[in-house]
Amino acid sequence: MSYTSVLGGRHHRFDTLARLLAAASPERSGDRLAGLAAASEQERVAARWALADVPLATFLAEPLIPYETDDVTRLILDSHDTAAFAPVAGLTVGEFREWLLSERADAVALAAVAPGITPEMAAAVSKLMGNADLVAVARKVRVVTAFRSTIGLPGRLATRLQPNHPTDDPAGVAAALLDGLLLGSGDAVIGINPATDSPKAVRDLLELLDGVIQRYAIPTQSCVLCHVTTSVDLMSRGAPVDLVFQSIAGTQAANASFGVTLGLLDEAYEAALKLERGTVGHNVMYFETGQGSALSAGAHHGVDQQTVEARAYAVARRYDPLLVNTVVGFIGPEYLYDGRQILRAALEDHFCGKLLGLPMGLDICYTNHADADDDDIATMLTVLGVAGASFVICTPGGDDIMLNYQSASYHDALYLREVLGLRPAPEFEAWLESIGLLDERGAIRDAAGGHPLTAIGRELAA
Repeated sequence: MSYTSVLGGRHHRFDTLARLLAAASPERSGDRLAGLAAASEQERVAARWALADVPLATFLAEPLIPYETDDVTRLILDSHDTAAFAPVAGLTVGEFREWLLSERADAVALAAVAPGITPEMAAAVSKLMGNADLVAVARKVRVVTAFRSTIGLPGRLATRLQPNHPTDDPAGVAAALLDGLLLGSGDAVIGINPATDSPKAVRDLLELLDGVIQRYAIPTQSCVLCHVTTSVDLMSRGAPVDLVFQSIAGTQAANASFGVTLGLLDEAYEAALKLERGTVGHNVMYFETGQGSALSAGAHHGVDQQTVEARAYAVARRYDPLLVNTVVGFIGPEYLYDGRQILRAALEDHFCGKLLGLPMGLDICYTNHADADDDDIATMLTVLGVAGASFVICTPGGDDIMLNYQSASYHDALYLREVLGLRPAPEFEAWLESIGLLDERGAIRDAAGGHPLTAIGRELAA
């Protein structure tokens, strides 16, 4: 089926739904690289006019990637909740936008409709929305998850403490870990990207983090971001695995490039649930995504990178995760060229994930060869805080010395909590109070004179 519109007396024709979605997308270097971007701003506007008139039900009848050849497509269509979809089933994409922005679409209504929204519907409506629209709708959505801390409650902002080290040196990890804890970071997860995926190295890091969490009774969870097969192996050997991590994408072929299948994720999910390591909840999965991964794997099937990204959220939704974050800007300027494109992608990803019912956070970041700087980080952090992001990733000084990219810092999270009146996860906040790290205003207390937590550094270095 083709789609047409008339703009300024000129007829525009889009031969497929995938082509229409790609042409309607905001400008980004990845779509330009793939030959999918609109040829002109006029064509982009014409595509949006045509997209606004497409019924939402069309996305159920016309899969962008064939059902027979893609297990993500099958997951999306086979798990679609028709009862949840019913309130918006008769709407077009443009009417859906108006409904989302209306007072009728409150937190209760958005939660109820989420199982009926497909990723393609979410991606389509986001293409008709300005940045402020994406903020306004995402802010209304509340997704609450829990393991040892509760993530996503109103008025809260959690953080991932990321103590990476180029050689996984315990002393280096300890220094970054201590720095983060003393600055009130780590309530979403203490998560390390290991320098190697060897089971022994991963287990050593898991035991290091678990020892600190147990010794100091920290109400958080640890995660070493290894491949899911490594986690499955280590769980069978009794390693202290809290959260199972995996990078995921929006097509079967892209997931295959990561060495992942839905069956493998099913196995890991069931194994993690059986450990019963959570204390206040049982959300045991942690997923990372990012625009451009399917294109970089040659597995995008002619679908624009933002729509493919949204399809990854269908995979995540299957496993009721504790955390999902898009790593915005990490792949590089080939996919998101500058700070403006990275910000737009961040808002789109956050909006689409929350609309689908996911606990969305972000790694607000850029690589050193992108046209972006620390002011872009500050802008993105502030806007996503207003939009109600569940958590953000923080690194010492905003510089990841292992992955060699720039991200938010522990201090940045404190800034965001202060200016927006946000607080840590309730269990973690109570722990910070119990060890004397919060002052009477709820702000982080100066620990320059020493604090019992500094023993972490001495113990782990030894």
